Amino acid sequence: MPYGLGRETWSSIRGSSALHVGSGGRAIAEKIMGAAGEVLWIEREEDLDAVTAVSGSGPAYVFYFIEALERAARELGLAADAAHRLALGTFAGAVKLAAQSGEPPETLRSRVTSKGGTTERALKSMEVERVKEAIVRAVRAAAERSRELGDELGKD
Repeated sequence: MPYGLGRETWSSIRGSSALHVGSGGRAIAEKIMGAAGEVLWIEREEDLDAVTAVSGSGPAYVFYFIEALERAARELGLAADAAHRLALGTFAGAVKLAAQSGEPPETLRSRVTSKGGTTERALKSMEVERVKEAIVRAVRAAAERSRELGDELGKD
């Protein structure tokens, strides 16, 4: 999580046998963690591996996609600074719209994809390459590694 920017999502367990937190303790935890971002309470301890895979590792996935956009922009002839600014601005605007609209990402993507246009062609290319499936596999791999690390640490 990009700690220190006030955009983190902190997760904690509620109702777990491993962690019994009363309402007073929960309020204190929310106040502390909430100072850095959103607090998401997880009902089941076993879900923390998924949280780690999505939110803990997620910033790296976003940076990876930004790297790819920047590389493509440079390969298409744009200067490095322009490539960087365009990639960051694109992500910032898309994330802001997704956060504010309340609509599912599929709907938002559909709205910005013109039939027969450039975006449609790019998305078709990604579908052929099974990019979405690759992302899902990567997140599953991160969750599996999180479980492995938990098992290793739990042996002591």
